[in-house]
Amino acid sequence: MIIKNQKELEILREGGKRLAAVLQEVAHHAIAGVSARELDDLAEKLILKAGGAPSFKGYKVRGAPMPYPGSLCVSINDEVVHGLPTDRVLKAGDVVGLDIGMQWEGLFTDTALTLVTQTEFRSTSDLNSVWGRSNKLIEATKKSLEIGIAQVRAGARVGDIGYAIQQFLEKEGFGVVRELVGHGVGSAVHEDPEIPNFGKKGVGAELVEGMVIALEPMATDGSPKVKIAPDGWIWVTSDGSRAAHFEHTVVVTKNRAEVLTKW
Repeated sequence: MIIKNQKELEILREGGKRLAAVLQEVAHHAIAGVSARELDDLAEKLILKAGGAPSFKGYKVRGAPMPYPGSLCVSINDEVVHGLPTDRVLKAGDVVGLDIGMQWEGLFTDTALTLVTQTEFRSTSDLNSVWGRSNKLIEATKKSLEIGIAQVRAGARVGDIGYAIQQFLEKEGFGVVRELVGHGVGSAVHEDPEIPNFGKKGVGAELVEGMVIALEPMATDGSPKVKIAPDGWIWVTSDGSRAAHFEHTVVVTKNRAEVLTKW
């Protein structure tokens, strides 16, 4: 657990603001006919233009045959997270998760959203309005992030966050991924503590004022079980059901969470 000082928090606020703008712009271009690689190229261009550096590109994990090759994770349909930015072209009706991280002035923020691919970009308010069950999955996962954020304050426990997210998503009829969790962030891409999207009230690490954490609920329209793909990077649903993922970087304050990556 790393507590950030006021200077670091100011840097993270600005970095988070810039990253949120990058993700929103990338989402505008996530339409049918565009490839995942094109979105990745755009994301990297925008990150560099914002004065930052991609924090995912070159990232290494145990078991993966290569460092992560892109600046943006593009996860499609049954891909939960860490989708590789290949030449795969988006089709109308695809569920697409966009996950991005940036280092700005030496500190890191993360954010992610999921949308349903349209034939053309629509306003944020109706971006996912026409695709039925996929839309319900996306909206529930987005709402679960808001519910999790509402639990964040000094003195709360990690289990309070996970419990709130889990109860909501399961009540809505969706699976809650266990193998993948949120995390501390700021001085590195991943820091302690882990922030599961399931749990019990009053258990787990205590949140302390000045902590910076990334909450990222991941939900499935089927079994919550996931598996790693042969490429060693992409996590997919075990039953082939669709998945959604939302993420914000937040600061723990005395009475609430301050969202740094508000889009």
